Amino acid sequence: MADKDVEQTDERGYAPAPWWADLGTWGAVALIAFGGLVAAWVFLRLPGTPEEPASAYYGAAKVIAIGLVAVGGTLLGRRRTRPAAIETGEPKG
Repeated sequence: MADKDVEQTDERGYAPAPWWADLGTWGAVALIAFGGLVAAWVFLRLPGTPEEPASAYYGAAKVIAIGLVAVGGTLLGRRRTRPAAIETGEPKG
């Protein structure tokens, strides 16, 4: 098999992370707010709203869901690292 046929991974052997993996808390909150803004835009039928609003609501729901998953992952990661920092005597941060 040629090198160009092999999927590139990082040194740990994992596949590349999705685009939302490094958003952080504020980036995820911004996604949730943007999804809510899109849903409100469609609800009020402002200019640019499609004839069939179901697709726009679906897109807004996907953006909100990705934001919620990113916030949950970030907060869960912080919760997991906090007891480890307490055990080692490192300051919280």
